[in-house]
Amino acid sequence: MRGLVGTGVALTLLVTAALGVRFGVTALLPGISFGLLATGLQVVAVGALRRGFHGSHAAFLKGYAAGAGLRLAGVALVLAAVLVDGVHFAPIPSAFGYLGVTVPLLFLEVRLLR
Repeated sequence: MRGLVGTGVALTLLVTAALGVRFGVTALLPGISFGLLATGLQVVAVGALRRGFHGSHAAFLKGYAAGAGLRLAGVALVLAAVLVDGVHFAPIPSAFGYLGVTVPLLFLEVRLLR
């Protein structure tokens, strides 16, 4: 799990730096906030999937569904933040802050479960 957290933090810093270059200092808060949220949700999702990985088919699907639900909740949190405080959480930096970390971590998930 430490590798997952380290990769998530590194991706958060990389995505936030890119957002800062493109959108300025106002993109730093959503980049860091949603990048770290994505990392945390991914850690919990991988933990849920790992518990059911070598169990029954039902246990695997339960872990998979929990992870998918957590990631969907992250998307809902991005939407809520944009709707509640669109000044500090602009739509594009917020979405890229979350998705820019979540998507690469999803591709790395297969390696982490071995």
